[in-house]
Amino acid sequence: MQQSWFKDWFNSHYYHLLYQNRDDQEALDFIEKLISHIHPLAGSTMLDVACGKGRHSKALADYGYNVTGIDLSEESIEEAMIQESDNLHFYTHDMRLPFWINYYDYAFNMFTSFGYFRTRREHDNAIRTMAQSLKPGGLLVIDYLNVHFAEKNQESENIKTVEDIHFHISKWNDERHFFKQIQITDSKNKSPKHLYTERVAKFSLGDFTEMLSFQQIQIQEVFGDYQLGKYDLNNSPRLIIIAKKIK
Repeated sequence: MQQSWFKDWFNSHYYHLLYQNRDDQEALDFIEKLISHIHPLAGSTMLDVACGKGRHSKALADYGYNVTGIDLSEESIEEAMIQESDNLHFYTHDMRLPFWINYYDYAFNMFTSFGYFRTRREHDNAIRTMAQSLKPGGLLVIDYLNVHFAEKNQESENIKTVEDIHFHISKWNDERHFFKQIQITDSKNKSPKHLYTERVAKFSLGDFTEMLSFQQIQIQEVFGDYQLGKYDLNNSPRLIIIAKKIK
């Protein structure tokens, strides 16, 4: 695989420093809402694709399900593995490559952990991994940004300081992608130390419908926020898809 922006950035100390205070309570509340909606059977097997440090995986495992988390970032998986138990396991794995086949009752791709790749084929490969991991009749949940809302509400820049490290964050978008450039400066050294640029593809509901259908996955429901409110094209902050593997 060609080296990509996310390979370096997601494994960097600065990435984990910048995002260390993500809203874990929001994640827990979303999992609770989701579980109460889809009603998994006791002992269900679940795959968390691009799991990061495993906050969603851990929340699912706490309900008693058998959960596997996979992520490309070795550092994230090393930290996630601290939480491992009899029903929670983590592996370093590239979501573009096949994982366990026809094994899971549910697969999850949370918090816009998709859209990072250079080509449509790579994204199709990632969807294929999720589809192949599911048993026939299994459910896939994708939590993505809502492109139309994000275009209208994107802030251009902000500065964040964490442990004397300054992060100058600039955001913009073009026809196909959202970009976030992070310029990192140590307070002891005024010159920029590192520069990373995140890139996320502008995938709409129609794009996901096409990609999923190609893998024999059919969309069942679509929600627009973490409270599972109705999806509105222009006003919903999220695009949350629940889809079923047909065969």
